[in-house]
Amino acid sequence: MTLTLLAALASVTACGRKAGLDTPYEAAVQARKDAERAKQPLPPEPEKPVRDKKFILDPLI
Repeated sequence: MTLTLLAALASVTACGRKAGLDTPYEAAVQARKDAERAKQPLPPEPEKPVRDKKFILDPLI
């Protein structure tokens, strides 16, 4: 019984969004679009991210 319950809980926790992760910039742009569609006060305009410098271990990630 306990094992079955644990297996059911483990399978439910795997459910979620099946897409790439949003960057903070993309999330802010989407929040602004959603607020505009809902005719709510707009959050501040997000700033474009600055390109990161390459790091020697980046290819390993």
